[in-house]
Amino acid sequence: MNFLFAWRYFRAKKSTNAINIIAWVSVSAIVVGAASLILVLSVFNGFEDLVKSLYTSFYPDIKVSPISGKNLTLTADQIKKLRSVNGVGALSLVAEDKGILENEGAWVPAYIKGVDANYTKVSGVGQTLERGKFETGTGDHPQAILGSGIANTLGVEAEKELLPLGVYLFRRGSKDYSADPMASMNHEALATSGMFRIQQDFDEHYVITNIEFVKRMVGLGPNEYSGAELSVTDPEQAPVIKQAITQLLGAGYKVQTRYEQNQSLYNVMGTEKWVIYIVLSLILIVAAFNMVGALTMLVWEKQKDIHVLKALGANNGMIQRIFLTEGLLLALMGGIGGILLAVIVCVLQIRYKLIPLQGGSFLIDYYPVKLVATDFLLVLSTIGVIALLASWLPARRAAAEPIALK
Repeated sequence: MNFLFAWRYFRAKKSTNAINIIAWVSVSAIVVGAASLILVLSVFNGFEDLVKSLYTSFYPDIKVSPISGKNLTLTADQIKKLRSVNGVGALSLVAEDKGILENEGAWVPAYIKGVDANYTKVSGVGQTLERGKFETGTGDHPQAILGSGIANTLGVEAEKELLPLGVYLFRRGSKDYSADPMASMNHEALATSGMFRIQQDFDEHYVITNIEFVKRMVGLGPNEYSGAELSVTDPEQAPVIKQAITQLLGAGYKVQTRYEQNQSLYNVMGTEKWVIYIVLSLILIVAAFNMVGALTMLVWEKQKDIHVLKALGANNGMIQRIFLTEGLLLALMGGIGGILLAVIVCVLQIRYKLIPLQGGSFLIDYYPVKLVATDFLLVLSTIGVIALLASWLPARRAAAEPIALK
């Protein structure tokens, strides 16, 4: 009943044309606000997925590292038990330390990460190669896959293996040679086999090579490693598998899921999304002022109808609900229209890449978008709450109208 009255009042011709204009202006403002919210949230979702996919290429599902210090001890029996944990897909042992790369007078600090043959099963770095092959060589004849930033700084064509790089790594337990730091470092030649490109944080800081080579350079024992990286068969079960590994290894080991390895990143992205949502909701609040004006003038227009309804037995609550429903109707029309407009724009962007990214320094050359159903529900709920608040005063005024039939 309330909706029928509200729909009739919306469609009916008004004595003053300004009422119609203000009503449609309020609907249009809500269309713009809803479309803006959906579009910006969809672009944010697209960038969020892109960033997560980039970090997923480098970070494993689960990582085991020492609680303190650089290295941990894993016996052959512990490694065997880790591989047998239910849900573990593959396990790769790594040895990592910070060193220096040199090529014809160019020097670059880098993290030298030694990996075993299973590394490509727990990491997506092998799928991010821009040049060459993913080959780490052997302990005696190591090869390296360089991050694109390091390769460019050193001026190396990593896939051609023309001249080996010089690699310097600190020996564990070496004396303090403050006057000559190189005296406390091991130096060997390192051939290159390829170049990866993931994201600036990795491209400018990491080199992937053979684990036995790094262990020998640093001076690690047979059972000593920097950590272990694991893939899981079902990512949803990663927290459960983490608990099983924690119980298996006991104290002295830090076990982290992919989310925990990048917790600050995920927290920042979540916070940014809510900030964007709150800021853009101000557009809808501005639209609500138009709605207050439209409903106030509608109450003035329908004073005779209110008097008749009250004379027929309608109470104040019914009158108030009619005009609250009128406000929700305006908001619903604007919200649905805005969502449809945003969906059309997003579909066109996905298919035709209409809006490019400027600068040419990104992995993609267009704005990524991703439509998420919960965003639609969030926007509609926000519009509904704002519409109720905006309709409350005009509806209360309508309900307070005394009966005055003449």
